[in-house]
Amino acid sequence: MGISSFFKSILEGGKVDISRRYEFLREATSGTMSDFFMARDRETDQIVGLKILDKKKHDQLEMRFRGLDKPAEGEIAISFDHPRIVTTHGYGQTSKGEQFIVMEFLEGPGLNSLIIGRSEMLNGNRLALMRHAAESLLVVHEAGYIHRDICPRNYVCSKDASSLKLIDFGLSVPALPQFMQPGIRTGTPNYMAPEVVRRKSTDHRLDIFSFGASMYEMFAFELPWQRGSGDGLAAMSHGQSTPPSLTKYYPKVHPAIDQVIAKCLIPEPENRLQSMKEVLSTIAPLKHEDAE
Repeated sequence: MGISSFFKSILEGGKVDISRRYEFLREATSGTMSDFFMARDRETDQIVGLKILDKKKHDQLEMRFRGLDKPAEGEIAISFDHPRIVTTHGYGQTSKGEQFIVMEFLEGPGLNSLIIGRSEMLNGNRLALMRHAAESLLVVHEAGYIHRDICPRNYVCSKDASSLKLIDFGLSVPALPQFMQPGIRTGTPNYMAPEVVRRKSTDHRLDIFSFGASMYEMFAFELPWQRGSGDGLAAMSHGQSTPPSLTKYYPKVHPAIDQVIAKCLIPEPENRLQSMKEVLSTIAPLKHEDAE
């Protein structure tokens, strides 16, 4: 987008009149804590994704980290420059006091939509998508952050489903002791690691568990456990029994993929795969997602 009055207003601590700066083309999605729009930047004529956070819900979340000097979502998002992570152009505050983030507009479907629709577009693309998802999460971890909301909804695929990008750093925190204390129970329940649900200390390995659950669902079109209503109660069962092998739902899956996903889903963080490097090193030699 280049340096503009938009960035200048942010750098100077000013507020942006969103309705004057952007033409809202359509509301793309509404999340639990924000609204997301496809918009045209009137100054640059660029089509962008515009995320506007619900002020009340955002303030409630930030209260959990009061006094901890937590970076804003936009500050975290804009720090990444990687082909597997959505590009963030800028962030700031609206004239109404809402936090907002401007990013590239991704045209393709969410991975969750492809899973829900049992899309044939995933056929032959799952291994590539798994690699891309792992690469994006490795970048986040190596930058010193925990994403805390890894799930298919937060991966947006290309139109042909051959690649994807990680989005949404609304729940992300620095991987520092003060942000990993027991009691910070945030995330998407159906993909939540046992240590989060049970209010234990956490670290980056909670993302590895959620990654495993997401990839399991991408192959199987089923979760490794019974799907919950979204209130978090069903997540209490995660890790209480061994998930069925992926071969139950996807018989031709490559054994290495089945094994690495199973290791991501180990309930005890110390016995789980310890880094996304381990995931990538395991699947790097594979040529195809199916056993051949």
